[in-house]
Amino acid sequence: MPKFEESLSRLEKIVDELEKGDIPLDKSLALFEEGIQLSGSCRKELEAAEGKVEILLKQNGKLQAEAFEGAGERSGSSKKK
Repeated sequence: MPKFEESLSRLEKIVDELEKGDIPLDKSLALFEEGIQLSGSCRKELEAAEGKVEILLKQNGKLQAEAFEGAGERSGSSKKK
């Protein structure tokens, strides 16, 4: 499994390629599918990191656990159990 940074870099390249719009439809669809998979992988990794941060904050009696909000792009609740 690629690391988060590698996945994010590849995702950025896919977006750049798709935005150019000069590639055949079948390749566009393949790139889009790869991008969706990478996006899901990155999201899962970020959610796992968020969970670890919340646990660390809860372990310190002086701090309250707060959900990490990434640049306003998060939606829904971080408590999905």
